[in-house]
Amino acid sequence: MERAGDLGLAASSLQKDVAAVEDFEAVVRAHRPRVFRFALASLRDRDAAESVTQDCFFKAYKAWGQFRGDANLQTWLMQIAVNLIRDATRTRRFQFWKRVHASAEAMNQASDWIPDAGMSPEERVAAQEHVDAIWSVLDDLSERQRTVFLLHFMEEMSAAEIEAATGITRAAVKVHLFRAIHAVRKKLEKRK
Repeated sequence: MERAGDLGLAASSLQKDVAAVEDFEAVVRAHRPRVFRFALASLRDRDAAESVTQDCFFKAYKAWGQFRGDANLQTWLMQIAVNLIRDATRTRRFQFWKRVHASAEAMNQASDWIPDAGMSPEERVAAQEHVDAIWSVLDDLSERQRTVFLLHFMEEMSAAEIEAATGITRAAVKVHLFRAIHAVRKKLEKRK
């Protein structure tokens, strides 16, 4: 009798494990594009963004059992991604590749985000120049300003969500966002 009970417990445990993996796979499917998009915008290197995205979900999977739901799942994942991006940008190896990779290829990837919608070639070039100008301003922003700007405008996160994801106070988030927007506008006005 104990044997049958042990088998029943083992089968129940296995079913819970399978259900947990399936739940996590659903989380990956739902949130991977957003994490990747933020990593790509932050790093502007497709390979580094893929690595950060994979590391993000690997860390999340390892900590999945401890996730209590105190924060929004998206915010929790973005917090992991923000920390991984911060680590990636601080490594010497990444700094070398960032300088090497700051070529036209990285800027051309940004053109994937420009909707085509029947644009003429002239309109497409103007839109690409606009995106290039914004990227050049983002390079000049502080790490915090760039992170807040990208989370707010690319990921449409609120100040409260950015606070939870980055650990920056809500007031500081608003200040960094204001300064980033001001810098972008100033740069774009100079271009006119």
